[in-house]
Amino acid sequence: MFIPKYFQLNDEKMIYDFIEEYSFATLFSQHNGEPYATHLPLTLNKNESALYGHFARPNKQWKDIKNQQVLVVFQGPHCYISPSWYETMKAVPTWNYVSIHLYGKMEIVEDPKIIFNSLNDMVKKYESSDSPYNLSDVDPSFIEGMSKGIVAFRINISKIEAKAKLSQNHPMERQELIIKHLENTSNQDNLQVASLMKKNLEK
Repeated sequence: MFIPKYFQLNDEKMIYDFIEEYSFATLFSQHNGEPYATHLPLTLNKNESALYGHFARPNKQWKDIKNQQVLVVFQGPHCYISPSWYETMKAVPTWNYVSIHLYGKMEIVEDPKIIFNSLNDMVKKYESSDSPYNLSDVDPSFIEGMSKGIVAFRINISKIEAKAKLSQNHPMERQELIIKHLENTSNQDNLQVASLMKKNLEK
């Protein structure tokens, strides 16, 4: 990923927080000699420096992905930035965003215990705290049958690239004007980008 130095994101906690919050990712690999992508939720195990997830078995991407170096993209909030907000015509439109790229080797997981733990971690992550649903309460034979329809995997992370393009290359006065305009909307991406820009200015 092209990352100018002023957009480089090095804060490890912030990077992991983004991965946790924007965990519906895009997984890229080579399949049948061509680039191929699948959109899917992933869980991060920081202690293992690994990502866990699973393909639907009919998705043939898993057939030739073992031991490949794959790319996973986590896309954070993003929004259009109008030059009219700067109160000058000597500028061009741009786009602010946060994006995390993870690279790693793909490992197909076949151990039933690891597969269950991976699925259980995902359910616990996305179910609300007051939800009565618990994977441990589901009939094990049903889980075993459903698991035959997926291919579980682990990605051993080898490299992380993180970019937060938040108008850091503009004067503080312009950044404040952008924040003001973004906050004057109900669009959630706009509001999240504005919040990130404010935090960046406070550093």
